[in-house]
Amino acid sequence: MIEMLHKRGIRSGTMYTLGLASIGISFATWLLSKRFEAAGIDRADRWGLFIGEWTPTFFAMGIALRIEETHRTMAEKEEYLEGRRREWEHEGVRQTTPSPAGTRR
Repeated sequence: MIEMLHKRGIRSGTMYTLGLASIGISFATWLLSKRFEAAGIDRADRWGLFIGEWTPTFFAMGIALRIEETHRTMAEKEEYLEGRRREWEHEGVRQTTPSPAGTRR
């Protein structure tokens, strides 16, 4: 699931932002429910807690996406370095290969 989210362009920063936003929305819904609903403080608490429970999920998904991003970055860097090693080895072989008899480089 995390790989699918990453492929769709969702990054760890997005999830961290949603986690922080859910804290603010949780407080706002609690405050608004407390002020404008006649159901009382119990209902306001339930609204605040319901939305507040999203926060750890968003942060956990942000951490998982961060690991995915780091893993991909390291894999890309390793592929790049492996390609460079092959080029260097190929160039080294070319330089140490003796020239055919009678020709000079």
